[in-house]
Amino acid sequence: MHEAQNLRDWYLENQRPLPWRLNRDPYGIWISEMMLQQTTVAAVVPFYERFMRKFPTVQSLQKSPLSNVLEMWAGLGYYSRARNIHKSAQVLGASGFPKSHLELMELPGFGPYTARAVSSLAFGEKVGVVDGNVIRVLSRYYGLAGPWWTTAERNLYQQKIDAWVQKEDPSLINQAVMDLGATICTPQRPACLLCPLQKNCIARQTQKISDLPVKKPKKDSEVWVWDVDLHLRGKKIGLIENDYLPFLKGQMIFPGKALKQKKKPKKYDVKHGITHHDIYVRVSKIGVTAAKKVKWIEINQLQKINPSSLLRKIIESQG
Repeated sequence: MHEAQNLRDWYLENQRPLPWRLNRDPYGIWISEMMLQQTTVAAVVPFYERFMRKFPTVQSLQKSPLSNVLEMWAGLGYYSRARNIHKSAQVLGASGFPKSHLELMELPGFGPYTARAVSSLAFGEKVGVVDGNVIRVLSRYYGLAGPWWTTAERNLYQQKIDAWVQKEDPSLINQAVMDLGATICTPQRPACLLCPLQKNCIARQTQKISDLPVKKPKKDSEVWVWDVDLHLRGKKIGLIENDYLPFLKGQMIFPGKALKQKKKPKKYDVKHGITHHDIYVRVSKIGVTAAKKVKWIEINQLQKINPSSLLRKIIESQG
């Protein structure tokens, strides 16, 4: 019996009851996959349900202003995802979802993983998906000890999972491998005795489960000092489009300047982390300014313009 058949049988009995699995609606699958990037399933479910109540169709998302989308995304982080969803909805709402991953990849925010997930789960395209769970399962099953984060190695994983989905319904197989990685073939203390692939798993045979997949080298953290100018005009605050920070790219932020430094400053108002950036914020309050680039918004509307908790923390630090 082939791996795919074992996986299918296991999945039909053990699949997790998730709201985006109630049907094969490409819109719901797309939103769930975008939310699941950098976020756990348990955290995503309430956000997903709330988002879908507000935007039940891609057309409702298409017609909504970006500020409403950002507001519903608040708390999920990585807000470029929400902006890309809104951009792609302008196309998908008008023309519908293309059924191939290659066409989907032409849209904002559709990388190789998201495009394949939507095309295989919604439309049955025979392409595999490669995420962290899939990498862990395949690495252990085949005994792959290479640097999975490189393009060449990633292509090897893609070939392996592509071969599996040729033999059964790709929607079932892709979700089966993802579920297997999330619930059985976990990073720590996997439940090998419950695994449908245990018989031929090389990592189990060679006692290398804890060594695979190999650990990706961590990116060194960077210290950034951000000197923020809070431009105030009554209950309004001034924002500019980010043209100087290496984080919060493409977002509306406070004016100021930022420098990468070797060590943290002794005095600062706010400390915050974004990916590998350790950010130390020093705040200067400035009254009305005539700076051309500044856009004035009501302070209580900041969440709609930029839901980042960093901006909120900066304002709160000033009482």
